Amino acid sequence: MRTGYFYSLMFALLTSASIAVVAAPVSPPVPPEVPIVIDAAASSKSAKINLNEADSATLQKELSGVGEAKAKAIVAYRETNGPFASVDELLEVKGIGKAILDRNRDKLEVN
Repeated sequence: MRTGYFYSLMFALLTSASIAVVAAPVSPPVPPEVPIVIDAAASSKSAKINLNEADSATLQKELSGVGEAKAKAIVAYRETNGPFASVDELLEVKGIGKAILDRNRDKLEVN
């Protein structure tokens, strides 16, 4: 008889505990506050590169397919022949082909 009474009490206790857990109000999850970070590199990528003012380091860093030698060739061409009249004139530089120009056309400007 004692065992049955003990099991009845345990059943009642566990049942009430589980009902209390299920019936407890759920608080909405609080999203963590994330600091807003502005990427300086992203803003510089949207700005176009002026072929008549950029140095070889900038050309090398910003243009796809342009290494140190091609960047120096662009600057040397500009120093010998004067400022670029158009972006298409970049094809006159040794080592710069149509594929490289097409890849970088949206990044370049001539002022």
